[in-house]
Amino acid sequence: MQSILVRGARKGPGYASPLDAFNNGPREELLYVVCVRPNKNKQDYLATVDVDSKSATYGQVIHRTYTGVTGDELHHSGWNVCSSCHDNAALKRDLLIMPGLHSCNVYAVDVGTDPRKPRLHKVIDGSKMRSFNCSFPHTTHCLATGEIMISTMGDENENGKGDFVLIDSKTLEVTGTWTKGKNHAKFGYDFWYQPYHDVMISSEWGTPKYFKSGFHAEDISDPERYGTKLNVYKWSTRELQQVIDLGSEGCAPLEIRFLHDPKSAQGFVGCAVQANVYRFYKTAEGTWKADKVIDIPAKKVFKDGVESELNGLISDILLSLDDKYLYFSCWLHGDVYQYDISNPEHPKLISRVHLGGKVASEGLKILDKEELKNSEKPITVKGKILQGGPQMLQLSLDGKRLYVSSSLYSPWDKQVYPKMAEEGGWLVKLDVDTVNGGMKLDPDFLVDFGAEPDGPALPHEMRYPGGDCTSDIWLTDD
Repeated sequence: MQSILVRGARKGPGYASPLDAFNNGPREELLYVVCVRPNKNKQDYLATVDVDSKSATYGQVIHRTYTGVTGDELHHSGWNVCSSCHDNAALKRDLLIMPGLHSCNVYAVDVGTDPRKPRLHKVIDGSKMRSFNCSFPHTTHCLATGEIMISTMGDENENGKGDFVLIDSKTLEVTGTWTKGKNHAKFGYDFWYQPYHDVMISSEWGTPKYFKSGFHAEDISDPERYGTKLNVYKWSTRELQQVIDLGSEGCAPLEIRFLHDPKSAQGFVGCAVQANVYRFYKTAEGTWKADKVIDIPAKKVFKDGVESELNGLISDILLSLDDKYLYFSCWLHGDVYQYDISNPEHPKLISRVHLGGKVASEGLKILDKEELKNSEKPITVKGKILQGGPQMLQLSLDGKRLYVSSSLYSPWDKQVYPKMAEEGGWLVKLDVDTVNGGMKLDPDFLVDFGAEPDGPALPHEMRYPGGDCTSDIWLTDD
């Protein structure tokens, strides 16, 4: 049961607790979507999508905020401040922070002045990050200090290195790196902190200079190119204290989510390559451990006389704000899953929705009869065939609407789903039954990023102006 924080009247950004956001947060009206251009001669941008069902422009891109340069490869985004700063009345959530994987530029976008028309506020040149021997910035979280922390995946030469860059939220200057001590993570990707247990845990992808050229199956077994570990830091001292090796079944642990309850000592991480989900948790001895709790089996497929296996590739996971449901996407299989995690040790499958995937896009034949009916047919929404598969997820505060975008990483998009990269990606919506569980595709909602005025775009991560279940972290007073 989640602890409910009562801190009096709203003072600063965000919400007093996860359940405050879940029960009292407004229905989303705008969705900020990071968009990458498959044509590298064109600028990446932030798309503002109208998701107010009462609006005349519902389901449309109503504004585009361009970076001003090419070659960024925008990926994830975060905030200057969030609910971890809720008690600080002097702070305001008004800047969306967007790092570029390839350029290492960090873009601060003003979403406060006019939320419907965000504008570029400041550009932090990539040379600033590289000066601290960091590159490939990924996840942005705000800290209770008002600082901005961004995880990085490479050193200045794009070799594997897990680190974290700090940015002053007032001056927007890079002030250094967060990690102290002699030990550093071999690889980096995502992270989540939980001060109540004096812990921060980060995940791993691999070596940027290799994965940036595409997916190479031979790299998976190479410990110098792909990660398999969770890295456990002591939050108060910033030191790496424990490394949990998930082994080959946990190759490329990507998105990591603690339960939202700020007193929780457990969470989940999605491991991409073998399509497994691990539960991590604090033991009675005070150390941390991880167990595999969900295993999505490979699909046996057949094409041109050759039988092979197709792994799911879990690319994103998230938890509802009431910590009841876990959602994740399998980008290659084309499926979005909903699990009940009321008992976190034994997640229970509730619903699965199929949204394209490699089987449908390449005309593969599935040998498993049970899977056959779910996976071979292309999915059409409002007359458009969904090329590619489901990738990034964003859930409404009340848990009733799940938005799904299709782009993973443009070099991989072009390799795995060339038609999607050529035609542009998409954004769809699943309606969720929060009481009994269940998901259903909304046949009337589609944002077609192949119809953009300056050519196709590939939509990736999504944010709401007031925060959401993957950007906000809560603290507790006791």
